[in-house]
Amino acid sequence: MLHLRLIVPDDRTDEVLRLLETTVGVTHLVVLSGAARDPRGDVVMCDVAREAADGLLAGLRAMELDRTGSIALENIDLSLSRRADRAADDAPGEGADAVLWESLSDATHEESTLSATYLAFLTVATMIAACGVVLDNAVLIVGAMAVGPEFGPLAGICTALVQRAPRLAWRSLQALLVGFAVAMAVTVGFSLFMDAVGLFHVEALEAARPNTNFIYRPDWFSFVVAVLAGIAGVLSLTSAKSGALVGVAISVTTVPAAANAAVALGYQEYGQAWHSMEQLLLNLAGIVLAGTLTLTAQKLLWARQGTGLRAP
Repeated sequence: MLHLRLIVPDDRTDEVLRLLETTVGVTHLVVLSGAARDPRGDVVMCDVAREAADGLLAGLRAMELDRTGSIALENIDLSLSRRADRAADDAPGEGADAVLWESLSDATHEESTLSATYLAFLTVATMIAACGVVLDNAVLIVGAMAVGPEFGPLAGICTALVQRAPRLAWRSLQALLVGFAVAMAVTVGFSLFMDAVGLFHVEALEAARPNTNFIYRPDWFSFVVAVLAGIAGVLSLTSAKSGALVGVAISVTTVPAAANAAVALGYQEYGQAWHSMEQLLLNLAGIVLAGTLTLTAQKLLWARQGTGLRAP
């Protein structure tokens, strides 16, 4: 269940209440007349089944309540109520399958912001991966994959394509391109420094590297894994099962490929750098393709569940 808190102008309260009372999956309705001070109005609260929330939010936004008042939605960790159980049973579909598009758009917007923190995480992850490349250490490669924040912008691109949101698409693409460019540039400098102090050696890059040579050897398996990871990543976001994102992060060769390309560029090994970039682009394309198709399928399937309005 989710908890919905609204600040409603007093002249719109009756209209909002009609929407809430006719929406399947809404229960525990509370109205506090005149309780809100900034902005002034009535406070309306209720619990709503997750599978009914997206349609309800769309209706509230159609009333422009997000402009004239306030809409806040949060998860309820525990709800001991037969009415809540009945509301969840009455709502169409399953809560685990429901997509809260407003929540998804908000989350991907935040995760795809080109911030100093995002750049720091991506740069540090790429430098860790560079150490893993030179040492042929799979543990460091996996660690770098887990640290990398690049799935946020990738999810943002998928969401933007499905929701036809060009501003989110541009914001996400900018974060992705600028982020990897900065991370790779810093990693080139880092590699040259490590070489100067005798910790990196070109011979290590040119060696057989049985544990990490897959990074600069893209093949169809790379694309298949990226597609599967894209599906799992989007499902973990839309179902609020964020724990699965760690598994997604360590399944795709994005940060390691960028790191290998950066180290190779530092040593002027342009062939290996090019193949690493191919690996990077192949993984990015697979994730975006799979994520977009998954969101599209979820949108179409959920549209068939019904309107979510009570029968008159």
